[in-house]
Amino acid sequence: MADMIIETRMPNRMHRGKVRDTYQLTDDLLLMVATDRISAFDVVLPNGIPDKGAALNRMSSFWFGLTDHIVPNHLVALADGPDAAAYAGNPVLSHPAYAEDSVGRQAMIVKKAERIDIECIVRGYITGSAWGEYRRQGTVSGKPMPTGLVEGDMFPEPLFTPTTKAEEGHDENMTDEQVVDMVGAETAQRLADISKAVYLHAHDYAKDRGIVLADTKMEFGFLNGELILIDELLTPDSSRFWDAEGYAPGKSQPSYDKQFVRDWLTAQGWNQEPPAPELPDDIVQRTAELYRQAYKLLTGDTL
Repeated sequence: MADMIIETRMPNRMHRGKVRDTYQLTDDLLLMVATDRISAFDVVLPNGIPDKGAALNRMSSFWFGLTDHIVPNHLVALADGPDAAAYAGNPVLSHPAYAEDSVGRQAMIVKKAERIDIECIVRGYITGSAWGEYRRQGTVSGKPMPTGLVEGDMFPEPLFTPTTKAEEGHDENMTDEQVVDMVGAETAQRLADISKAVYLHAHDYAKDRGIVLADTKMEFGFLNGELILIDELLTPDSSRFWDAEGYAPGKSQPSYDKQFVRDWLTAQGWNQEPPAPELPDDIVQRTAELYRQAYKLLTGDTL
């Protein structure tokens, strides 16, 4: 797979995440590559999804542009876009592997920021791990919820449910006190407020295009003392995108995200610990199609 070649042939790699690889361009700029790798339950799967990296890269760029009036972000340019021409002589971008492995369509040039090690999760609907916790304890992220909720119900207002950002293993829920201890009261409040503002803006936009944005996670960092959005934004990897036409509380919702993969893995009886089972070809191809459909519905473009 191309993304496996990228890992060994591209120079100056700083970091290999579950899905993204990051390369040093200059002291102030990074190249962030969204690979075709896919993770589920915080475990990277053995095989990837065709066109997934390109879909994540372009969708993040789209949302960064649509939300920069709420909060600034780290995007400088899509690596294969006209604004990247000024950086063409960079040793990473001029390396033969960059062109040979078609890295450009999966990458963006970004500003280097000081990352805050918190996953800022916003939930508009009860589903996933929140639904599981609610059924067991009547809480979401440790906070009491109204009785009588059914799977897929919309919360009266979005919930901010941050977690740790684990490089390996599973992320863990964070209390409000833990967030304050990590970043201070003022930044903790800003993270919650900005995350919910971005979610609400994106939710309304997506709903008009046939998608219910059930939940999403964001990452933030500091650049010259300013809080900015970093990493990815509102992709099928970091969000749950439901088909608005098929949405109905009380059941699992038809989706345009990697829930399709999660459901298949769960049906195999996998214990959510490495190693993960390999995805069959039909699951890979169906997942790739869902990513392409989500991209087209939200942006109006095709990959």
